[in-house]
Amino acid sequence: MTQQHPDEDGAAPGTAPLVDLNSDVGEGFGRWELGDDAAVIATVTSANVACGFHAGDPSTMARTVRTALEHDVAIGAHVSYRDLAGFGRRYVDADEAELIGDVLYQIGALSGICRALGARIGYVKPHGALYNRIADADGAGARHARAVLEAVGQYDADLPVVGLAGSAFLDQAREAGLPVVAEAFADRAYTPEGALVSRRQPGSVLHDAEEVAARMVTLVRTGAVPAVDGSPVRVEAQSICVHGDSAGAVAMARAVRAALVDAGIGIRSFAPGPQAG
Repeated sequence: MTQQHPDEDGAAPGTAPLVDLNSDVGEGFGRWELGDDAAVIATVTSANVACGFHAGDPSTMARTVRTALEHDVAIGAHVSYRDLAGFGRRYVDADEAELIGDVLYQIGALSGICRALGARIGYVKPHGALYNRIADADGAGARHARAVLEAVGQYDADLPVVGLAGSAFLDQAREAGLPVVAEAFADRAYTPEGALVSRRQPGSVLHDAEEVAARMVTLVRTGAVPAVDGSPVRVEAQSICVHGDSAGAVAMARAVRAALVDAGIGIRSFAPGPQAG
């Protein structure tokens, strides 16, 4: 897996493998904090910043953006269904117009804070139930994918969108002419079909840092990881997500990064740096 610009195919012979590490951050709210954002951001190359609909508030967003600037980590808008109480993990049956507005609102909120701090948004990544729903090609999934892509296109059609490797969402994004970044999850189990195992199922989240790190080295080198039944599943991805809110998240992120570097794999964001151009 050699990382290039979003959605480019092919690589120069002998090019060293290159991959992005991203994490969901800024997911506190008011006086409540979730995860060690400072330590996680110092480890990854792209920061998915919550925009207020599943978590985050203006102060948290500003603090997170400042930390990303400090570590020269790319900033992404982590957009969600309007589900603050459910942390964005519940499906919301919004119509397309409503969802377009909700996504634009969230991008605009983070963009305003970035602009005030001399930063910029480099990509958009859906969160939680929205991320999972638009990965499917069925009616509701396709409609909500279309709404997300319409919102991103209205804001800035040059912004890459991040989605599940092999998903229908990425296919729709390509058809819409948007740059795409296929993503794998370090600490999540996969079905033999390449989908994420539901969080409602036992074993859906992986906790052994060494095991996870080894899986990610295998993924970058071979484009595959073991599914829950032990069979190899193809996961061609340019970015790896290490969750910032799970137990041992910092140790997990550090272990994944160290293992990749030790294997001779470069770590770099697919997006431009956080400083405003």
